[in-house]
Amino acid sequence: MNQITKLDRMLIGGELVASESGAWDESINPATEGVIGRVPAGTAADVDRAVAAAQAAWPLWNARPPQERAEVLRGFGEKIMARAEEILGVEVADTGNTITPMRGDVRMAVESLNYYAGIAHELKGETLPATDRNLHLTLREPYGVVARIVPFNHPVMFAVARTAAALASGNAVIVKPPETSPLSAMVLSEIARDALPPGLFNIVTGPGRSVGDAIVRHPEIKRIAFIGSPASGRAIQRSAAEVAVKHVSLELGGKNPMIVFPDNDPEEIARAAVGGMNFSWSGQSCGSTSRLLLHEDIYDAVLEKVAERVAAIRLGDPALAETGMGPVNSKVQLDKVMGFIASGKAEGARLMTGGNRPRGEQFARGFWVEPTVFADVVPGMRLWQEEVFGPILSVGRWRTTDEAIRLANSTEYGLTAAIWTRDIKAALNMARAVRSGHLWINGFSNHFLGVPFGGMKNSGVGREEGIEEMFSYTETKTINIMLG
Repeated sequence: MNQITKLDRMLIGGELVASESGAWDESINPATEGVIGRVPAGTAADVDRAVAAAQAAWPLWNARPPQERAEVLRGFGEKIMARAEEILGVEVADTGNTITPMRGDVRMAVESLNYYAGIAHELKGETLPATDRNLHLTLREPYGVVARIVPFNHPVMFAVARTAAALASGNAVIVKPPETSPLSAMVLSEIARDALPPGLFNIVTGPGRSVGDAIVRHPEIKRIAFIGSPASGRAIQRSAAEVAVKHVSLELGGKNPMIVFPDNDPEEIARAAVGGMNFSWSGQSCGSTSRLLLHEDIYDAVLEKVAERVAAIRLGDPALAETGMGPVNSKVQLDKVMGFIASGKAEGARLMTGGNRPRGEQFARGFWVEPTVFADVVPGMRLWQEEVFGPILSVGRWRTTDEAIRLANSTEYGLTAAIWTRDIKAALNMARAVRSGHLWINGFSNHFLGVPFGGMKNSGVGREEGIEEMFSYTETKTINIMLG
């Protein structure tokens, strides 16, 4: 898929349009470095157009009864599912993610639309017994125009699933797709044009330094949601605060621990550790359990089996079902991953497998790196402290429960954690002690519909995926009726 595609228009005000600048950005297949499409190089003027369209759309949308909004959202989901295979093909080519797990992304997006459509009637106010003579009540009202800045690892899923709550609660949305993987958003533009009222759902493509910054700084966009790095999250907070008081929610990645007690089968733990690292996304997943904390009694046994499993991962064309891992998303990501591999070696971590560009003509071009495991990683190393967002699993050891807690909490992050033990008391005590926002006991990676997801510490603020997310797209208005 190296030819220029026809996926070249973004959605503003119900119309497929080019950028006002007339400029275009090319999109690269990370497996081949071939140009596979182009999208408009959006500008601040395009953001202004999208905001004006959204401002005109949201009052009419909010005035519709919740059941009507729900029916429209379900119809949007049906039209997305009708083009699921097309979206899948575009995303695999544009992101480098492997096709088998990617098949779930469109389904998850549509499930989220249906979930929020189903709970739209829960946008209730309250009556408050503040006085005995008067009536005090609250209403939930939408912010109006809200924005979602989407990362490159799940472009369509995040563009849909993470805007469903905003739409269900009466807002109009502006989506900024990732600049390195924007093509599936062009398919989404066509679907949303036909399924939703004009201006309700707008897509503006372009770089973060222009389009992203214009969205963050636009005074009429009061609610912003972002998934990305802590550095980018802090920059968004700063920029937003310079122009207006805004509600900004951030999901900012992690250096997530998988804490393994000695009462586990090494083979089962090896399977879980490799699965939790999300190598099928080349480790480019914010919830990846990228620090494997093994009790010293099973350290060597598990480590050996983990290294064997990772070495056996099949690299290749991400469009083939048998491929276990594709390339990383971009040259920037590749350079970052290789820098971490170099620092791991220099700082004394023990390389168990991987650490190089794979051999063979197929891998001569593209952003390829072998799935990698480092052992004997300790808190002073970069591989312990910093999020790689690439296919590197760091393994460390612990002796006492207090030491495991200290090690688990010894980074700036607090997004996810996994705890593996047959002792439910030990598991729950550990879960209470670990400073992470989303934990699994004897599990990994799964998200569950309606269950809130988000991080502590520098892994973010706010929660997504549950009813809390829908409430977060509303403001509370209080009305006092004086009857005395």
